[in-house]
Amino acid sequence: MRIIGIGNAIVDVICKVDDEFITKNSLTKSTMKLFFDEYEFRKLITGLKVERTISGGSVANSIVGLAQLGNTVGFIGKISDDEFGIKYEEGLKSEKIEFFYSKKKEELPTGTCLILVTPDSERTMCTFLGTAGKINDSDINSNVIKKSEIVFLEGYLWDEGEPKKAFDKAILSANKVAMSLSDQFCVDRHKSHFLDLVKNKLDITFANDQEMTSLIDAKNFDEVVSFAKQMKKLIVITRGEKGAIAIKDREIVEIDIRKNLKIVDLTGAGDLFASGFLHSFINKSPLIDCLEKGTEMSSRVIQQIGARL
Repeated sequence: MRIIGIGNAIVDVICKVDDEFITKNSLTKSTMKLFFDEYEFRKLITGLKVERTISGGSVANSIVGLAQLGNTVGFIGKISDDEFGIKYEEGLKSEKIEFFYSKKKEELPTGTCLILVTPDSERTMCTFLGTAGKINDSDINSNVIKKSEIVFLEGYLWDEGEPKKAFDKAILSANKVAMSLSDQFCVDRHKSHFLDLVKNKLDITFANDQEMTSLIDAKNFDEVVSFAKQMKKLIVITRGEKGAIAIKDREIVEIDIRKNLKIVDLTGAGDLFASGFLHSFINKSPLIDCLEKGTEMSSRVIQQIGARL
């Protein structure tokens, strides 16, 4: 096993909406909102036209991208033995991914993420985690992780209590640890914990410039670069229209975005960037090639609907 991902096992439900829908429902465009009330979440979906339904979750999307690039990969994520759970497992297996979780009937249903795509191609996510967020250390297969080159963790999944225990067990068993900070919402909510992970436990950190700026309360991006250089770890930052940058020790490598793309939906851009980067990284390519492959994968996915190629 080259890479095993641990993340939220969530069924993505993709819908096109206008800006008024975002405003009317008190959502903030381009961010993720967690719903804790299943009824409130179901009410939001009612009446929307579903464009596509797919087995999702941020790291799961990255793992699918890695499988499509020919890598032997696996995934750990908590689902319930219900309709969505069965579809989720089937969806991963159809992509030739080993799913290391034995589903059973849980108190909460399989998680769902409503992805609202506005006319400007931005995506706003509304997530009811269901049983996905209840992952614990007993759900983590240490032997599988020990046999993998890299374990890839998802910031969306991190939380106090049981998920933290799951992360700790995975990190202790891992040969190398990568993690995506996932969203500024996650960073702001768990800032001290995420900072500890980046400084002391992660070998590779994926983030965008907003997330890194928030993480260290930086006044500008130069401060982010200075911080990353001091870490002596690999920190990979996507910067939207400014491209992407990888920093390891004193080495700084940058790449521009691809031009003249017909952007349809930004869902999965960061997930597939991580796929391409990790694919080149585990094949011992230089950092510039890792950035190139990440940019290629993210450029392809944003020219279609959904987070899968």
